[in-house]
Amino acid sequence: MTVMESTSTRTDSCAAPPHPHRRPEGQDSYTISEVVAFTGLTAHTLRWYERIGLMPHIGRSHTGQRRYSNRDLDWLDLVGKLRLTGMPVADMVRYAELVREGDHTFGERFELLEETRRDVLARIAELQDTLAVLDRKISFYADAGRVYEQKRYEQMKTENAG
Repeated sequence: MTVMESTSTRTDSCAAPPHPHRRPEGQDSYTISEVVAFTGLTAHTLRWYERIGLMPHIGRSHTGQRRYSNRDLDWLDLVGKLRLTGMPVADMVRYAELVREGDHTFGERFELLEETRRDVLARIAELQDTLAVLDRKISFYADAGRVYEQKRYEQMKTENAG
């Protein structure tokens, strides 16, 4: 089976960029094992996301097996980004509920994402401070190493001259 990139139009302007493993719309039915391979998530995690309401809309085959769409893969990309922000799972579930409730929840979604953005910016500032400390320590040890090597060189030169 050939996997192709989708050229579909997304309804979410913040959706992730297309992936090379995407199939054309209408042919975008992925098994859980394919989604595991694409995303790096475990099957257990995907089932858990469904159970807690983070992805309750997963389709099923005629035999009852989960079938994921390109839209589901886009959603998983967003969930992955939200996880990286440190957003609590409860907030991610709330965000998913708001999306399902419709456009009248834009304001609440905006606030939830703005709060997460503020948290991310605070963490970035903290990490930049930490990086500055590490850079100073690295510089110190680099300078100390050069001084040590220079002293050792001078000592060896003196010993060999004598």
